Amino acid sequence: MSDLERQIKQQIITAIDQDKLVLPTLPEVALKVRSVAEDPDSTIAHLVAVLGNDAAITARIIKVCNSPLLRGSREISNLNMAVSRLGMQYTANLATALAMEQMFQATTEMIDVRMREIWRTSTEIAGICHVLASHFTKLKPDQATLAGLIHKIGALPILTFIEEHEIRINAVQLDNLIDTLHSPIGSYILRKWDFAPELRMVPKEHSNYTRQVPTADYADLVMVAKLQSTMGTDQMDTSLDWTTVTAFERLGLDPQVDMGESEDLTAEMAAAMALLNS
Repeated sequence: MSDLERQIKQQIITAIDQDKLVLPTLPEVALKVRSVAEDPDSTIAHLVAVLGNDAAITARIIKVCNSPLLRGSREISNLNMAVSRLGMQYTANLATALAMEQMFQATTEMIDVRMREIWRTSTEIAGICHVLASHFTKLKPDQATLAGLIHKIGALPILTFIEEHEIRINAVQLDNLIDTLHSPIGSYILRKWDFAPELRMVPKEHSNYTRQVPTADYADLVMVAKLQSTMGTDQMDTSLDWTTVTAFERLGLDPQVDMGESEDLTAEMAAAMALLNS
């Protein structure tokens, strides 16, 4: 790590300690739908009323319901039908995922490019997580999708900090900073957002390849999804022996098998990723 990287790292840590680091906030529609979904007295009508104020999210939720991934026996033509089919919690998680895209934007070109790249990668991993959860676990596909999207959420305040302070830094130095700091910051953000404990630990645990837990969890899904997304690419970490990654065994997957070679799974992954991109 260069002297500049160490200096910026210390500035960010100091900002966290002094509660001065600007954290990303969930879009208003996501905050509202999560509040409604978590209220035991809420009804589908309450959730529809909140979502109905956001025409873009409404249209995309209906589109999701009619997609090959979730299509039922009859076409969904309105929001009430969509929420009734998906359920309130699934709808809330889906709305949160769809709304998150607007957070990954910046004003300076280098930071904006990096944010959009993180979003693109996160949607790819989220799509794989959705399929893994559906086929290999009893975990919820909607939660799995969120896990994929938020695994690198800690990069956002780092990028914002660089942008706001007009720090001159090259791409390699920026990547090193993100790799070093995004995990603890990500978990910190998810606590602030009051996400479920099983999601809060994803930023810290998704790269802990030898972790020992009794059953597969969302961090396992993200870990395997990340590895699968790099298989056969120049981003693949050839120094890592996949047979030592404990998550594969918990998921019942062969670490030597490329899920992308299965046409059915590949089609589902592509469909899940497409849902998250406007």
